[in-house]
Amino acid sequence: MSLTHPAPTDNHYDLIIVGSGSGNSIPEYLTGWKIAMVERGTFGGTCLNVGCIPSKMFVLPADRAVEARESGLNLSTSYEGVDWKSLRDRIFGRIDAISEGGEAYRASGTEGLTLYRGTARFTGDRTFVVDMNDGSASPTISADRVLLATGSRPTIPAIEGIQSARHHTSDSIMRLDELPARLGILGGGYIAAEMGHVFSGLGSAVTMFNRSGVLLRSQDAAIARRFTEVFGQRLDLQLNNVPTKIAQTEAGIEITHADGETVTVVDELLVAIGRTPNGDTLDAEAGGLVVTADSRIETDDTMATGVPGVWAVGDVTNEFQLKHVANAEAKVAFQNIAKSKDGEPTTVAVDHSSVPAAVFSHPQVASVGATEEQLKIAGTEYVVGQRDYAGTAYGWALADEQSFAKVLLGRDGSILGAHIIGPQAASLIQPLIQAKALGQTADQIANGVYYIHPALTEVVENALLEGLQQL
Repeated sequence: MSLTHPAPTDNHYDLIIVGSGSGNSIPEYLTGWKIAMVERGTFGGTCLNVGCIPSKMFVLPADRAVEARESGLNLSTSYEGVDWKSLRDRIFGRIDAISEGGEAYRASGTEGLTLYRGTARFTGDRTFVVDMNDGSASPTISADRVLLATGSRPTIPAIEGIQSARHHTSDSIMRLDELPARLGILGGGYIAAEMGHVFSGLGSAVTMFNRSGVLLRSQDAAIARRFTEVFGQRLDLQLNNVPTKIAQTEAGIEITHADGETVTVVDELLVAIGRTPNGDTLDAEAGGLVVTADSRIETDDTMATGVPGVWAVGDVTNEFQLKHVANAEAKVAFQNIAKSKDGEPTTVAVDHSSVPAAVFSHPQVASVGATEEQLKIAGTEYVVGQRDYAGTAYGWALADEQSFAKVLLGRDGSILGAHIIGPQAASLIQPLIQAKALGQTADQIANGVYYIHPALTEVVENALLEGLQQL
């Protein structure tokens, strides 16, 4: 496919990239292209600045704090508190420097790239006007090819008073000047679970409001139930409870419960009910693009939109909202963008059939593939293999009575899904991710390789073996 555009001008490019997160991972094979990048927010995107990287840098100290308080194992340990400002400054001292350095590099014009700091809006086919952050004149730019990587933003619920009351999202909660004595959290997904762990672990009294009866309800039901049970021992869980009103008062932030009478007062409030794709910020329809009801830009598995020469990746198009997915999609999109210049078919595709995810809370959760509930709805025949950590030698060492690994196998021995809750879950699940992606059977990975004894990986081996016994 050869793409052309009306007569080039100084503001016409080979490629326009909107977004500096995964869209900033420009491969070397595009060296020599005339490229423009547009970024309206903090350079580097969600993951670097307000998402997975800083949050996990907070999670690790929280892990240590919880372990100190709950060490067991015939040890006497305690948690003496956190120097919040020093912790915060250490984390963002590193992250902000990376963001600032990346922006300075792109702004320098190195490798022929032009950086626009503002908001891009379509005005026509592969043509944008950029509303500059500094209020200067809004330039019009165009390109033969466009990559949209504008990400997503926190969703704010329509609760009475929330707009006038002080509240935070994941964009700001980690930059607080002080650790709050009392923190309220709206939501029960992975962001709420991770931030709930961080703040309760480091010493805040946390009250979490969730609209359903379990946390992490998109997980396999057995995992969600166990997580809710264990996590609820550390903080105040208000399940099936959507606040009706939020008010800023001298005493703090008053949260009125679903019953309309009970009130909880907190010092800070985190809103973490989900994120909205930024497809609705682009005037995408003016560029001929299809935007779904939930603000995602429609693409195929080559990451191409319905408009020739326009691709989209990451949170603005997929439902996963995971950095590793955005990176994989960007890799595919850039390959197809390069092929389009050479006139070759854009046939490189992304595979979303084995996307893994993890929740870095306490306990940790990891998953890949289908849940048991999804298999039931689809009418797929399956068997379950499940092994408690307590059923392995290393589990004895941990004195762990609550964690487990669960695998869902097809009647042919294929791996349909895998779910783990407990220490090291995000690492333990990796062989199951690989096996599912590469089409290996449960028999191959349970009986065809060694498992180090008495490593915790034996919980995966034993879950597989239990599943195989059901076939």
